[in-house]
Amino acid sequence: KAKGGIAVSCMDEVTLLPLPVAGLMSDESLEETSRRYEEIEKKIKRLKAPMDSLQMTLSFMGLLVIPSLKLSNKGLFNSETFQFTSLFV
Repeated sequence: KAKGGIAVSCMDEVTLLPLPVAGLMSDESLEETSRRYEEIEKKIKRLKAPMDSLQMTLSFMGLLVIPSLKLSNKGLFNSETFQFTSLFV
């Protein structure tokens, strides 16, 4: 429904930072975006996340170029050859 963003959910409570511009950027002011991001950070910490900036770590994991082999919705991608590769040897 948000068409991109960062969300944290616990029980029935959902906190969302919508990122409607290409699913990556906010169309809100810097102040409002920062306030919402800080709210997300606080809620993640209250849930005892195992690391700092968990949402940023998860965001980078979705990039096909990190690490050298990445499984995507289109297959196994090799960032060294910049091509999809077979799942089977």
